[in-house]
Amino acid sequence: MKNFVVKTLANAAALAVAVWLLDKITLTGDSTGKKIGTLIVVALIFGLVNFLVKPIVKVLTFPLFILTLGLITLIVNALMLLLTSWVCGQLDLSFHVDGFWTAVLGGLIISVVSWALNLVLPDED
Repeated sequence: MKNFVVKTLANAAALAVAVWLLDKITLTGDSTGKKIGTLIVVALIFGLVNFLVKPIVKVLTFPLFILTLGLITLIVNALMLLLTSWVCGQLDLSFHVDGFWTAVLGGLIISVVSWALNLVLPDED
């Protein structure tokens, strides 16, 4: 359970960095508390999308992973971020990613920040 909380907070921090760095990834809210709450919910949705959908997409695109030497991962991460944005829109959460190339750059930022945070944060595994 502790590992789940740490990973979710790391994802929320990575999403916050992407929102801060990219103008076309937006998070709106009346107060800082609402923005933090929204970020945590978005991080949960992002984690769920990555847990449920990403493995299926990876299996279906396995030949492309081999052909591109893994660079297709950038596209898959962008698609997961766009799917998260769509789900958030359906749930009336104030998180939006505007455009595919923004999602590619946002996915790259989120991957790097999550990787760095997971290096320094405690892990049960």
